[in-house]
Amino acid sequence: MLTVEENERVTRVGPNTAGGKYFRRFWWPMCLSSELPEPDGSPLRVRLLGEDLVAYRATDGTVGLVDAYCPHRRAPLFFGRNEECGIRCVYHGWKFDKHGDCVDMPSEPAGTTLQAKVKIVAYPTVEKGGVVWAYMGPKDQQPAEPDYEWTRAPQTHRYVSKTFENCNYLQCIEGGLDTAHSSFAHNNKLNDRANLRQHDKSPNIDVERTDYGYCYVSTRHVDDGKYIRVYHYVMPAQQLRASIIGYEGTRNKPARLDGHIWVPIDDYTTFVYNIMCAPHPEDELVPEAVEKREVAAGRGAVNNIPGTFRLKRNQSNDYLIDRQMQKTQNYTGIVGVNTQDFALQEGMGPICDRSKEFLGTSDKAIVAMRRLLLDAIAQNEKDGTLRGLDPDTYRKVRAYDRVIPGSANWKDAMAKDLVAIW
Repeated sequence: MLTVEENERVTRVGPNTAGGKYFRRFWWPMCLSSELPEPDGSPLRVRLLGEDLVAYRATDGTVGLVDAYCPHRRAPLFFGRNEECGIRCVYHGWKFDKHGDCVDMPSEPAGTTLQAKVKIVAYPTVEKGGVVWAYMGPKDQQPAEPDYEWTRAPQTHRYVSKTFENCNYLQCIEGGLDTAHSSFAHNNKLNDRANLRQHDKSPNIDVERTDYGYCYVSTRHVDDGKYIRVYHYVMPAQQLRASIIGYEGTRNKPARLDGHIWVPIDDYTTFVYNIMCAPHPEDELVPEAVEKREVAAGRGAVNNIPGTFRLKRNQSNDYLIDRQMQKTQNYTGIVGVNTQDFALQEGMGPICDRSKEFLGTSDKAIVAMRRLLLDAIAQNEKDGTLRGLDPDTYRKVRAYDRVIPGSANWKDAMAKDLVAIW
């Protein structure tokens, strides 16, 4: 349980909030690379950490990210001309480069000194892993570029999708870090013994703090051993996990490495970046299989409102819950793992009131995450060192799932599995 004051402190992300200042110390996914497909193409509206911005792929292929409005008369730059490594406002022709400098002012007399004085808000970007990342913090504190294992995997071995979620980022993270709920909310075949998470619905959870956040382990007892899931929480808002296919024959080889980054659009909405990465060079991702997986999760192309990252099954139609299905087929009556999560997380309201909670032993990872965030926000106010800023702390990290003998120690049994190979 958090106090009302703590809840405010950890959920608000605007530029003038303590949480927002902390978040601005990190690189954040700003858009998928595919959203800016070509140089001098259409600009893209971006809202990130409560700020309205415009992104564009410049003539040289790099990505600019600037204020959404021209500083002249505040005309929207979304309608601007993306040309010759800059974006030009169509109201009076003022042009700005990716550094925010005004490089042309045709509506003013030649030689005007005004041009040198005018500057627009601009943020540096970098492109990695099929994602465009932005840094919105102090220039003198800009960290090294993100370097997660999945960003280094070849394009043939990784996939990233994006989904809009209509609530504060924190309840999204909490859903992702909560391993116990998968035995219930994601029980999609009632009484299915092939699902390892149905063998033991009360996992033992251990949390170990690290320089990047924490490693957390859930242990479930199964017929002939222990089902171990090793996750990682990489601060401030990323989860890394793995997923084995089934119970018989494939339970010690993950089908994929998964993860999420929960990116605050503002205090009340979130973009979820969904990561899929093949664990080994011989396991190239097959596009048809990837899309089948995305559809099963409820976030495939057919699941979205056309032209958006918003689900067709949403709050406005109660996620098309089927009460008969709930009685006979799955636990929720809602189709799609992703959709099930959204129904519960969005249903908490725009910002969950954590002062009214009653937490249990299955919430260890959530409690630890909240404490790390609150401590980090306080540390940032003191200009202290922050967990997860240095890529050296997480560069070699990998998540993994395995069934091990009941007498085995998971750290020994899975030592080689938990080291990145990309």
